[in-house]
Amino acid sequence: MTDTTTDTSGPEKIAELAKGITFAMLTTVDETGAFVSRPMAHQDSDFDGELWYLSSRDSRKVAHLTANPHVGVTLSSRDVWISINGTASVVDDRAKVAELWTTQMDGWFPQGPDDTSVVAIRVDGDTAEYWDTPGGLVASALSLVKVKTTGHRYAGNDNEVVDL
Repeated sequence: MTDTTTDTSGPEKIAELAKGITFAMLTTVDETGAFVSRPMAHQDSDFDGELWYLSSRDSRKVAHLTANPHVGVTLSSRDVWISINGTASVVDDRAKVAELWTTQMDGWFPQGPDDTSVVAIRVDGDTAEYWDTPGGLVASALSLVKVKTTGHRYAGNDNEVVDL
């Protein structure tokens, strides 16, 4: 692993790494101060420091966000891991819900995008940390074999903290 550094061109790098990731884990803070994480369908939009999700207005996550908007979001694939620290807000905007709507949402909200119980959740990222394995799974496997044969620590991925 490389040293962690700060990179001011963060949103572009995070956007590149996040492409194609369809689910995220959204972590909120409950009324007792405990972290609560749940999977969310990651809405495919151009990442510029914002993430968007759809939720039921009366859900536990919306209650958490209303009381404490500080959130964590994790995105992962087979060779990329992203952790985003930010602030969330509940957006009650029918046009935004319609813009974010995909047919996948029909499984959770069968009444469609006009259902007034559906709200958008906007996450404004402050910072993100990513781990990227260039070359993917094959490069990781070869690097791990090298670790076993040389005894030197694995250094096959990129790791940085970026400002959003």
